[in-house]
Amino acid sequence: MKKIIISNIKYKKGVIDVSGSNHIFLKFHYSYKEVLKINIDDQTMATSILTFLLLLATKLPETLAGHCTTTTATKTFEKCISLPTQQASIAWTYHPHNATLDLCFFGTFISPSGWVGWGINPDSPAQMTGSRVLIAFPDPNSGQLILLPYLILLPYVLDSSVKLQKSPLLSSPLDHLRLSSSSASLYGGKMATIRNGASVQIYASVKLSSNSTKIHHVWNRGLYVQGYSPTIHPTTSIDLSSFSTFDVTSGFATVSRNSGSRALKVTHGVLNAVAWGFLLPAGAVTARYLRQMQSIGPTWFYIHTAIQLSGFLLGTIGFSIGIVLGRNSPGVTYGLHRSLGIATFTAAALQTLALLFRPKTTNKFRRYWKSYHHFVGYACVVMGVVNVFQGFEVLREGRSYAKLGYCLCLSTLVGVCVAMEVNSWVVFCRKAKEEKMKRDGLTDDRCSSGIHS
Repeated sequence: MKKIIISNIKYKKGVIDVSGSNHIFLKFHYSYKEVLKINIDDQTMATSILTFLLLLATKLPETLAGHCTTTTATKTFEKCISLPTQQASIAWTYHPHNATLDLCFFGTFISPSGWVGWGINPDSPAQMTGSRVLIAFPDPNSGQLILLPYLILLPYVLDSSVKLQKSPLLSSPLDHLRLSSSSASLYGGKMATIRNGASVQIYASVKLSSNSTKIHHVWNRGLYVQGYSPTIHPTTSIDLSSFSTFDVTSGFATVSRNSGSRALKVTHGVLNAVAWGFLLPAGAVTARYLRQMQSIGPTWFYIHTAIQLSGFLLGTIGFSIGIVLGRNSPGVTYGLHRSLGIATFTAAALQTLALLFRPKTTNKFRRYWKSYHHFVGYACVVMGVVNVFQGFEVLREGRSYAKLGYCLCLSTLVGVCVAMEVNSWVVFCRKAKEEKMKRDGLTDDRCSSGIHS
């Protein structure tokens, strides 16, 4: 029986790879990133499999826990946690005797001309506004990595009164944060360059309140810097969720979710889908096809009016909620969805007002009013349906059962329209044929009577 040879090899990015009949090559993700290479023969296959399972069992919890480190090139910290987004992490040491926090934030660039930032909001969790942040980016003049402090007045609106310094930045203008020192460096030392995927470490020493050990912190990264002003970061759901609260003594972290905002978005979506995406098209269908049924008389008009007014009232509530959501999220704009929503609401409001100025059937302007009513009405229906699908994309529900249910309802309505349209054309053609036969019969009768006379 041959010996099992295990050798340690340093490694950068871990995978598991099994190849060959006489050896197994194993790679794991661990914090100290090593690779175990096991050479075996066929007689020791059972032993190797058992060894593999034991190694997997011991290393899997560490892998699932995420990657964070307490050691950097210049400092060693006591605790670290992995942050929930952007593959970021933070390490720190808390000194309770003077309530000082020494920390290091680990982030990555997404562009050679981009920026990476970390900061604290002393007032409230899950909020960018009011945060005091440190942002690292390449100096526009020298290309060297610099770190500047900023105050976020509104989301994505930055203000900095600090001029470039070669020494570590002191408290101004972050007096509320009581920042005693800060610096930034690229992972890899002086030979490292700022590029897409480059790792950056932001160091800071912060004086905390003696009666509180919890801090609300935010982090993010952007693509560009204009002069010394970082531009807006991406607004995906992941980027907008880059915040959490952690306790510097226990290391316990919580992510504050704005469930109220999510509930408002869902309410906004449901109301508008029912109003603009279903009731208004259904009202247009009743006006087009029920009016042709002589047996119901003017009842079609009251049905049409009731459906359209119900849709407009629900749509008005949904539109108002959309305005509230927009005010609560300055800097986050869904241009097409917003424009279509305003256009749809305006068209629906004009349609409702048109009822007050509806001419009588004998009025000579009645045909112009009908043309306007049809054109604006159908435009409102089309824009409303298109905007409902835009709303699903905004809520990132493009593959959800909610969208599937709406598509089924809309498909049913379209199917009813097709059936009614075919029936209308059949009835129209039948009546036209009957009238033609009557005219032809009447002509023949006249001709016969003329000949006999």
